[in-house]
Amino acid sequence: MEAQFFLSTLIQLGINLLYTLFALVVGVIALKIVDNVLLKDVDIQKQIQNGNMAVAVFASTILIFVAIIVSFGLKG
Repeated sequence: MEAQFFLSTLIQLGINLLYTLFALVVGVIALKIVDNVLLKDVDIQKQIQNGNMAVAVFASTILIFVAIIVSFGLKG
């Protein structure tokens, strides 16, 4: 009984990790599309170096978005 529980836990963890990777890939692709299509004329790194706080907040929001996706994927 304990081995069966352990196996089902490993399977569930594997499914959650696959979901997390899939969601992360979709998120990165979506962010690349947004960056290439909507923000063609904005160089995020240069704007942050120039002290543009709005771009820094936007970039940190992207990182928080990715962290939330990963955490939900690991929780199951």
